[in-house]
Amino acid sequence: MLIINPAAGRGGYKQNLGEALNILDRGGYRTTLFFTSGPGEATEIAAAHGEEYDVAACIGGDGTLSEVISGLMKLKNPPKLGYIPMGTANDVATTLALPKNDTVGAAKRILNGEPHPYDVGGFGKDKYFAYIAAFGAFTEVSYVTPQAQKKRLGHLAYILQGAMQLPKIESYRTRVEYDDGVIEDNLFYGSLSNSTSVAGIVKLRDEMVGLGDGMSELVLVKDPGSVEGLGEILTSVLSHRFDSDKLIILHTKKARFTFEKPVAWTRDGEDGGKFTDIELCNYPRPIEFIF
Repeated sequence: MLIINPAAGRGGYKQNLGEALNILDRGGYRTTLFFTSGPGEATEIAAAHGEEYDVAACIGGDGTLSEVISGLMKLKNPPKLGYIPMGTANDVATTLALPKNDTVGAAKRILNGEPHPYDVGGFGKDKYFAYIAAFGAFTEVSYVTPQAQKKRLGHLAYILQGAMQLPKIESYRTRVEYDDGVIEDNLFYGSLSNSTSVAGIVKLRDEMVGLGDGMSELVLVKDPGSVEGLGEILTSVLSHRFDSDKLIILHTKKARFTFEKPVAWTRDGEDGGKFTDIELCNYPRPIEFIF
């Protein structure tokens, strides 16, 4: 099954779709197309029909992929997962080194790639994320930004300019309970992820992330105190040193975040809601991802 988000990448799926289907057909697949018409529909399609197919693939951005994974997580015997990235950030594609906005190249990877165990994140009681759940200033600047602005300004320019121009460095008094302990501090940013690429601009070192190891990466940024302090953190992250004393990166199977007031979260780049208490976890290896 191939689930297509026709809005992703300005309708870029139309380019060479016929050739991509021909490649899959010659490789032995009989492909059925499903088109989404709104948020959440990819989840419904994957959950309703996933077990009828050997592979469930999607054409879209990370949000579409996230919806498909959420649907597959509802199945007792989910099919293997394929991805034809067609969007803006494509963090999962960056992590997996998949061809971006290239239907033919990605179709070849589905045909010739190997299935790999892939961890899925749990968000609260009954929601999931493919690669990240996050809160804080970086999410406000990057993830909540309208797609038109992202495309016009570019991720790096927008995050650096937007973060530096924040009228107030806002932080959140946070208690984080994780596998090995508790951290209480004023946090500027926090996330639980399973990706080497975050927001299209931050790249964790490959050895820091295991996609099917049952562990997620807990990233916390303490209150920088000033715009200059924020600049030091950004320099540490963008240079891949990760040596700022305001930056914490840990590995954990679960994390519980509690706040003094409701804090907005994003889930795979989409609105995740506001919470004063939210539990996140790692579901180890429920999906086989072809790449």
